[in-house]
Amino acid sequence: MEKNYPSVLDRTKSTLIDTILLIACMLLFTDILDMFEKVPDWTRAALFISLLMYEPICTTFGATLGNDKMKIRVRKNSDTTKRLNIFQAIIRYFFKIVLGWLSYISIFISPKSRTLHDVISGSIMVKA
Repeated sequence: MEKNYPSVLDRTKSTLIDTILLIACMLLFTDILDMFEKVPDWTRAALFISLLMYEPICTTFGATLGNDKMKIRVRKNSDTTKRLNIFQAIIRYFFKIVLGWLSYISIFISPKSRTLHDVISGSIMVKA
């Protein structure tokens, strides 16, 4: 059975939805923190880490909001019925951030439409 892989446009839309969500959360956190005179550094660090871990955690437990809206999922390349573990998801996200849009170039030469961060982490994106 051949899998359907999401288009570059679907993946870009998914990323855009997640980016808008993260920016909205940043603005919300900033507004809330501005209401208080002294906010402990650990609180700021916890909020920052929660934003950084949004994609890896959501990927591990199902899908980000953008992935869900676009009906695409990140799965293991070796078995597309299995989700990534948290370590794979963190590695995938790290290289996604580091490589940026350059990572997407490989979609056009990969038979399974895999990005460089997918190849490095052993993941693949499939239509749900």
